[in-house]
Amino acid sequence: MRAFILDIRIGKFMRIGSLCVSLVILSAALFGQSDGSQQNRTGRVGTFAIVGARIVTVTGPVIENGTIVIQNGKIAAVGSGISAPSGAERIDGKGLTVYPGMIDSATGLGLLEIGQGANATVDISEIASNNANAKAFLAVNPHSSHVNITRVNGITTVMSAPRGGVIAGQGTIINLNGSTQAEMAIEPTAALVINFPRITQGGGFGGGFGGFGGPQIDFNEAVKRRDAQIDDLKKQFTAAVNYGRAVDAFAKDKTLPMPATDLSLESMVPYVRGEKPIIFSAERERDIKAVIKFAAEMKVKAILVGGQEAWKAADELKKNNIPVIFTSIYNLPVRDDDPYDYLFAGPSKLQAAGVKFAISTGDTGAENRDLPYHAGLAGAYGLPKDEALKAVTIYPAEILGVADKIGSLEVGKIANVVVTDGDLLDPRTNVKHLFINGRAIPLTSRHTDLFDSFKDRK
Repeated sequence: MRAFILDIRIGKFMRIGSLCVSLVILSAALFGQSDGSQQNRTGRVGTFAIVGARIVTVTGPVIENGTIVIQNGKIAAVGSGISAPSGAERIDGKGLTVYPGMIDSATGLGLLEIGQGANATVDISEIASNNANAKAFLAVNPHSSHVNITRVNGITTVMSAPRGGVIAGQGTIINLNGSTQAEMAIEPTAALVINFPRITQGGGFGGGFGGFGGPQIDFNEAVKRRDAQIDDLKKQFTAAVNYGRAVDAFAKDKTLPMPATDLSLESMVPYVRGEKPIIFSAERERDIKAVIKFAAEMKVKAILVGGQEAWKAADELKKNNIPVIFTSIYNLPVRDDDPYDYLFAGPSKLQAAGVKFAISTGDTGAENRDLPYHAGLAGAYGLPKDEALKAVTIYPAEILGVADKIGSLEVGKIANVVVTDGDLLDPRTNVKHLFINGRAIPLTSRHTDLFDSFKDRK
């Protein structure tokens, strides 16, 4: 009898297991088909003329009734009284507004798909302390579902970067269209990312990102530990400088000993020489001031990311020409007794102090689509409306060194163009047309597919 019951139970479990496997396969097929069709929609080329639209150039005056011409992937003409070229696809812009595509300047888009339970989709961090040779450009997944859901909301470009270790690796600036990393890249290796050592009194597990799993330590001891980490970072910078000198010397004189190859140090050379920017992540005033001091001593080109209390160090940031990529609009106030708008007003305080800044979601992909609402919220809490728009267009382009290519509607720039039926930073606005690298991009994503599938459900 027991054997009979056992056989029944085993049979039941096998049938349930078979059903689960079938459902998984079916789901994979359905979602795979959706993803495949979405990510292969890279748009169509052509010559396009958006006629009779309101054009917000960002760097120049607003054109109330103008034309913008897109040809060979670039902006060929923009202004009033411009005729559409022969053979151009004409788009009626009456009642519509044209903007440059938005730029999210501190993301992990394409490096992380499913953080829990799908390790093959996670490529955002390495476990070593110095990962300077880790290049986001090589790891970005062009077929990530995050690409489409982000770009259909008017974000055409992101800076995607790794986050692990103290020296996390090199970020890449990509357009959100293309079948390969090379097709997407504007700047393959744009900046070196450093999670700057910070003062934390949490003991045990957590390092510079908070203290979990251990007792609180004395503040002075925490400062000593932070300073020891900074000293180690300085030694790595000095080693990279010396490595670069040794390589240059050997290139000129082959009788000298050839330096042993060190990929991490080799990757750091253009950054420690000040040829390319270094992004330092820091939030608290004391840590931001430590970043400023470090950058001055090392004579590097610094960009601050995070910056919750950057406005408190605004004078020093301005004096040292260090811009801020502010990523904290959606965060809770730092302390319990901080006012509710403490972080909402951060960008306006930076702007008032004359600090160059940009607004970013700081997200790893799924929420990058909210970038216009981050800027809009800052605009509702003291930041002038035109500054809020610049904070997600021309300012990030300037900070990242690609303002000659993107960030505004100017002749000769890459045609990253967004056409809307309202204010770009207003949640009620709809994107009507989208161009990336001059290609007309379909306004579809996994979200639009799911909406279409279920909108008529009773």
